[in-house]
Amino acid sequence: MKKTFGTFALAAVTASVLSLPLAGGAFAATSQNMTLAANNTMDKTEEAASDTWITSKVKASFLADEHIKGTSIKVETNKGVVSLSGTVATEAQRDLAIKEAKAIKGVKAVSADALKAAQ
Repeated sequence: MKKTFGTFALAAVTASVLSLPLAGGAFAATSQNMTLAANNTMDKTEEAASDTWITSKVKASFLADEHIKGTSIKVETNKGVVSLSGTVATEAQRDLAIKEAKAIKGVKAVSADALKAAQ
């Protein structure tokens, strides 16, 4: 009986010792996955904050410009692409709104298909 218990104990200890490097690898892989997930979440948060900042800057530039009625233009930003929609009085105001939006730092492109000129 002693010999059987000793053999079992030896096998259990051997298995535990042999599995330690694997456990470390599993922990490292899990740690890497957690780090990647955290980085991905941070990137999305930074992107959302950047998009919000861009939208605010575009709206502010429209409100500050006496030639554009900023309140009649809806501004949305997604991944640096600004979408303008609504109605402005003239084609010149539409062109000016597009030009001003493109001038904001961080803007990658401007989509103004939904921004119409009344005249």
